[in-house]
Amino acid sequence: MAEKIKLIRQDKIFYTIVYAIITLLTISVLYPIIYVLSSSFSSGTAVSTGQVVLFPVDFSVEGYKRVFEYERVWMGYRNTIFYTIVGTINNVFMTLICAYPLSRRELPGRKGFMAYFVFTMYFSGGMIPNYLLMRDIGYINTIWVMIMPGAFSVYQMIVTRTFINSTIPYEMLEATKIDGCSDFRYFTMFVIPLSKAIIAVLTLQYAVGHWNAYFGAMIYLTNKNLFPLQVFLREILVMNQIQPSDFTDEETRMIMQGMADLLKYALIVVATFPIMCFYPFIQKYFVQGIMIGSLKG
Repeated sequence: MAEKIKLIRQDKIFYTIVYAIITLLTISVLYPIIYVLSSSFSSGTAVSTGQVVLFPVDFSVEGYKRVFEYERVWMGYRNTIFYTIVGTINNVFMTLICAYPLSRRELPGRKGFMAYFVFTMYFSGGMIPNYLLMRDIGYINTIWVMIMPGAFSVYQMIVTRTFINSTIPYEMLEATKIDGCSDFRYFTMFVIPLSKAIIAVLTLQYAVGHWNAYFGAMIYLTNKNLFPLQVFLREILVMNQIQPSDFTDEETRMIMQGMADLLKYALIVVATFPIMCFYPFIQKYFVQGIMIGSLKG
């Protein structure tokens, strides 16, 4: 009895320590987000003088007004939404149709294909050969240059293949074959419905990648009508950067610095808020999919 009471006390101490650590980690993650959000709704002077700690000071939406006054922001939103939706659908589709055959034991040359894919994870042609390739196939200054290169991630394909091997019994395939089910029908009617968790993970990770993409646009695009949101936001930030030597009046310099800081925080919110709204809808599948897909098999 005494040992049982001792164990209960030890459990209470253990859980107290665990909850304290989790609470500290949660605060350390949430505080920067709250600070950025509060700063974006504060005045430029309050931001530049460090008055913002937790809640907005001198509530203002001037930063957002400045951002959305830049007419190309809406064009950037349109382009980024298009790249994200079409690119993510393409990525998920390509990943699934590649991962599924490689999950089949009877696929001829299965190990050779896997070695080929893994090789590309470590070695690539580099930036200049990639640019020349995009130019030769006519992708420069087109929407496809933001969608087709990197049609799928080899890492995500391996995770998906492992998920299929771990969660979908091979006996199910044999049973459907006996009933005359084709490979295509088995893939569409059994594999895809049973892979919702990993599809949710792929969707989130690919969508975030497309939403944040800007480097490819800076290399392959010169037509501003095709620029994604991130490039336009970078332009706004660069245009509003100031040099102390540009102003002899201290008060004017502080005002301009405050506006530059305010724009910085407003841009962070504008760039991240839409994709953060997307996460709660697939959160319930996220942990299940990524843990099963990466640790088992």
